[in-house]
Amino acid sequence: MSFQYPALIIIIPVLAAVFCSALMWGNRRLVYPLCVLALTVTALSTFVLLAEVIQFGPVDYRMAGWPPPWGIQMRIDLLNGLVLCIVSVIALVNLIASFRSVEQELAEKTDTFYILYLLFVTGLLGVVITGDLFNLYVLLEVTSLAAYAQIAMGDPDRSPVASLNYVFLGVIGASFYLLGVGYLYIKTGSLNMMDIASILPSLYSSLAVFTAFVFCMVGVWAKMALFPLHVWLPNAYAYAPTASNRIMAPLMTKVMVYVMIRLMFSVFGMDYVFEELALSEHIVLLASIAILAGAVLALAQKDLKKMLTYIIVSEIGYLVGGAWLGNSAALTGTVLHVLNDALMTFCLFLAVGNMSYKLKNLHFDNLQGLFSRMPLTMAGFVLAGVSIVGIPPTCGFFSKWFLLSGALEAGNYVFLLALVFSSLINAVLFFRIFEICFFEPMHSGEDHAHEHSRSVLSEAPASMLLPLLLVAAGLLAVGLYSGMIVDHVVAPFVSGVVA
Repeated sequence: MSFQYPALIIIIPVLAAVFCSALMWGNRRLVYPLCVLALTVTALSTFVLLAEVIQFGPVDYRMAGWPPPWGIQMRIDLLNGLVLCIVSVIALVNLIASFRSVEQELAEKTDTFYILYLLFVTGLLGVVITGDLFNLYVLLEVTSLAAYAQIAMGDPDRSPVASLNYVFLGVIGASFYLLGVGYLYIKTGSLNMMDIASILPSLYSSLAVFTAFVFCMVGVWAKMALFPLHVWLPNAYAYAPTASNRIMAPLMTKVMVYVMIRLMFSVFGMDYVFEELALSEHIVLLASIAILAGAVLALAQKDLKKMLTYIIVSEIGYLVGGAWLGNSAALTGTVLHVLNDALMTFCLFLAVGNMSYKLKNLHFDNLQGLFSRMPLTMAGFVLAGVSIVGIPPTCGFFSKWFLLSGALEAGNYVFLLALVFSSLINAVLFFRIFEICFFEPMHSGEDHAHEHSRSVLSEAPASMLLPLLLVAAGLLAVGLYSGMIVDHVVAPFVSGVVA
């Protein structure tokens, strides 16, 4: 049955969402266990597929048996095999970790939330696995619609407006991407990625192909929140329900970076992107500005969630700049950083979710004494923070090392300095939080009983704490085994696309 795994990855969460909808009218207690079961089977399927790709090479699957380019093809190689595993594991772990927060924040909306959650994960997995450009658009909109609805379920005062802003920018981004696909279809008569890649070399001089590329890139950049198209992201992620921002923050932008890499290297090709267009210096400069802008905007924040959302904006610049440098070291760093940044961001938002479960308000003034009250949560937060900074042996160090090496190899010192400067700012950001959380407040007029209550141990429930500690340990494990991941997964893909 292994040859059916590509279809099962999409079908299982979709069917689970349908059954959950039916269970809302029957035994509602089965909704959550069914979601966990569906995502567990999906995660196992993704690992089986990745193992098969590592051993035997890319896997092609034809939906309903229709051959490409007429039918929809799913193609799994080392790049999207890795991303599928990232998406499925984070979705499963977050679902387990978020049970208590969903019950606390969403009350009677829990069943609706779980259905939207399954559809969101289905969309992400479909975007990653599809080999058809229009099918990618459809699945991207499934993902976005589920995301809009989840965000609107958050803070009753602010999340509806944040969701609406996301809708506006999301629709604009999707429209640009769809226009680009339309131009490609006009010129090639195909929507299959591999088929288009074989036709395009004879059309490199076409203005329509150039227009298609620009439209597709702008659409993808809007969806991933590349500065200055980032304006929807901070409020959307800060005011969404805890369970939603813990999956959107690590996955949404990384999946869109995957789409960008797929379009650049597997559809348009390196010759067109780096020789025919010769835009890499300009895009890397834009990415460098995004890195610095995100870091500086994060410095100005007084709320922990908002600070982390601007760090995401900065990290997007890392990934875009690394991909557009175009050499082996930079692309290796980019692909590895997709994995590492997803784990680091997930760990940060798991810790923040635990804090929010206990504190509600995450303004900096409310974080004092957290090391004594929530020591294990803070341990996970510290490990994620130092990984974002890039301190060895955490995973963040190794992908940054490859990115720095790629910038040095390309002679792009602007991007190199942006990476170093942002790491220094990240160190300032996180050590400021560590200082606030470690030292007890010293208010002379404060009541002794209130002071004592601020130091009483008050950890998050075990169902929220254990996933955080597991992911925090994963940051060290991925760092220590970065060489193996690069050798068996990242390097073979990079060598296949970078001549």
